[in-house]
Amino acid sequence: MKHRRPRHRRSLISRAVGPAGALAVALAMGSSPAMAAGTTSGKPSAAGFSADEPDPDVPWAPENDEVPLHHKPVHPEALSSARTAPSAQQLTMPAPTGPYSVGMVGLHLLDKSRTDPYVPGNKPRELMVSLWYPATSTSGHYQAPWMPSISGDHFLASRGLSPQEVTLPKTAGHVLAPVNTKIGKLPVLLYSTGLHSDRAMGTALAQDLASRGYLVVTVDHTHDANEVQFPGNRLEVNTMPAGSHSSDTLKVRAADVRFVINALGTISRGGNPDVGHATLPSGLSQSVDTSRIGMFGWSLGGAAVDTAMQLDHRIAAGANLDGQFFGTAPSKDLDRPFMLFSSGSHNRNNDSSWRTLWSHLKGYRVDIKLHGAAHLSFSDNEWLVPQWADWLGLSQSQIQQQYGTIDPDRAVQVQRVYLAAFFDQELRHKHSTLLDGPHSSYPEISFVR
Repeated sequence: MKHRRPRHRRSLISRAVGPAGALAVALAMGSSPAMAAGTTSGKPSAAGFSADEPDPDVPWAPENDEVPLHHKPVHPEALSSARTAPSAQQLTMPAPTGPYSVGMVGLHLLDKSRTDPYVPGNKPRELMVSLWYPATSTSGHYQAPWMPSISGDHFLASRGLSPQEVTLPKTAGHVLAPVNTKIGKLPVLLYSTGLHSDRAMGTALAQDLASRGYLVVTVDHTHDANEVQFPGNRLEVNTMPAGSHSSDTLKVRAADVRFVINALGTISRGGNPDVGHATLPSGLSQSVDTSRIGMFGWSLGGAAVDTAMQLDHRIAAGANLDGQFFGTAPSKDLDRPFMLFSSGSHNRNNDSSWRTLWSHLKGYRVDIKLHGAAHLSFSDNEWLVPQWADWLGLSQSQIQQQYGTIDPDRAVQVQRVYLAAFFDQELRHKHSTLLDGPHSSYPEISFVR
């Protein structure tokens, strides 16, 4: 399948959520579906379906999960609270629900063993990642903004807004707060985001899992993401060539994840993998447990989970949030636990790639559906867009066409609870009855048997 570059549209809905959201509305209205990465390659897999071809009956995934933005970068130590205009509406994000405070640090990583496939010149592959973890004292450590001010301004502008109208929120992550070492070594969770999206879109889930005692690493896939901010105010944008196949993109992402795991191993041995040897939080090196690693992702990032698990056996459990699979990975046996977590209009009943993977899952497997949710409900847009809708005159029905009918806070809550239940069970060996079948506390969840 090939990635199509989005066309800028000036409709009210496009201004609010970009081409991806506008496409989602078109799909909901019955237009022909276009899946998460564009046109098809026509190459059949051994399983009998075209691994790079969208299922024609599934109108749930946009061509791109974010709009291309044009931001300027900031390094973690330079992160400062986003500007607040006196008259601006202050956006808020769902607070973490776990028992621990949350710390955060960003790292600049350079993989000298690989060249970046998306830029000329045989340049080494480099990444930016954020680490979210349970912290002790947060006093004196400022809260990282959801996006720094410069990039946040461009993020808002791409949606027809300005900092004078809307102020992006602070996260719960306190930069460089000391790690809570009293709870022992922390199981690791890696996050891969949607196509052309960036790691900020998984913040609500990441910081909640950190508050429950996980070390969560959100990964930006450079030149696949619309913008990645590096030290020295350097910006790297989406340079993915036209015609890139999703299966190839997933291989790059899987290699990114393996490299990040190696970097975590360096930290656990007392080293510092950051290119500039940026300060690491106190207690981090003794808290990384590379023997317990899980991964989750949204949309194309969800598909990357399976590809990464095939590449790296250190990933012990995986969860896909509403992402179609591509390439040959889903037709290979996988003997480690896997969760399929879908929106209300998508599941293996109407996605052949999910059916193929399901038949090749040889370990624990669970397939759940979040009724009332849409494909974009599994990103931070779920709570962002309804808050600024009034500025753009978006009606409730327009929002529901893109994000489903489920209440945004409830959507985030249910995702958090079931992701934590799955990883607690598989990485901490704490069985959760939530995974046994329907539960009266969460009627929005059904099990696909």
